[in-house]
Amino acid sequence: MAKQILVIIRRSNGDVLLSSALLQQLHDYYAGAQIDLLINDDTLGVAKALPAVRRIYCYSYAWKTLPRWARIRQHVGLIRQLWRRYDLAISLTTTDSSVWYARLAGRQAISLIETEAHKNWWKQRLLDGYYYLDPTQHVILNHLKALNVLQIPQGKVITKLQYSAEALQRVQAKLNDQGIGTFLIFHPSAQYAYKIYPDTLRQALLHRLNDLGIALVVTGANTPLDLHIKTTLPDLENLYDFIGETNLDEYIALSHLASAYVGGDTLNMHIAAAQDKPIFAIFGPTLLPIWSPWNNALQTAATHSQAQQTYGNISIFQADMPCVPCGKAGCDNQNGNSECLSRINPAIISAAVSHWLNHRHQENFHE
Repeated sequence: MAKQILVIIRRSNGDVLLSSALLQQLHDYYAGAQIDLLINDDTLGVAKALPAVRRIYCYSYAWKTLPRWARIRQHVGLIRQLWRRYDLAISLTTTDSSVWYARLAGRQAISLIETEAHKNWWKQRLLDGYYYLDPTQHVILNHLKALNVLQIPQGKVITKLQYSAEALQRVQAKLNDQGIGTFLIFHPSAQYAYKIYPDTLRQALLHRLNDLGIALVVTGANTPLDLHIKTTLPDLENLYDFIGETNLDEYIALSHLASAYVGGDTLNMHIAAAQDKPIFAIFGPTLLPIWSPWNNALQTAATHSQAQQTYGNISIFQADMPCVPCGKAGCDNQNGNSECLSRINPAIISAAVSHWLNHRHQENFHE
């Protein structure tokens, strides 16, 4: 029975967040086990929000810029911290270094590996177990394949997040100071420009949402993309600009307090899904079966693409175009514009939000 477990997830913020279902099932199966993470340092904020995690190790991309001797020293230092410390090490990342970290850290080591024989032959021999990525399956379900290797029965798939009491207090005070009670989160930005709903359509959507008579808290970070959007926000009665005013811990608390999420397919959407919030998500070229928000209640995500669909409390909007979704980083596949996003009518999104609000008011009235 494993008592010390290391999970290696050196990918994006979304991958780290969506590993929470696997971490929870490992925690439930190995009662009393200590679970640690090895992540890339740019995902530390998300990793801290995952329940059932004791310690977090960080790999830094900055190591690649160091002289060879200094780079080796950093790797050796990390290996010394991990060396045979764990009963079980699981790598959710296929990179050579991640596989080696798993092997050196765990008395039992398993990993996701590539399907190409010229890349995986030595990994198959090095590891105690391995599994392959299914490029058609949701990220969460791919993470959970590790359970099959370990012959652990899969339980209910739940994503969870946590935030600090201090963050909640700060956010609640900020809302109180501005007289905000019930509110929606409107998150217009993303890590990459090709995922962002075009400015003119965003303006039209904000005006329509403003007319619904509920507070709109607009969120974002301090990135150039977010700060540019901040300068374009219209002056509306029900709009409150929080862009650049919350850290991730505070944002998760803010999302917990929100009534719903309206915005793009980004980390913030997955945070709302983990909190079982109603979601109105605007999707461009992103592959929906892999990255759509997971519904904890229905135990599913979207499995196909269509212009508008709803499953449980999650609604998704896409363009009605034969190329959607293409999975590219914009039409040029170089982080340029996504034509499909300009084909999504803001009136359809606002109508769905309005319908949900009216239904919610009717339920409250009957109660």
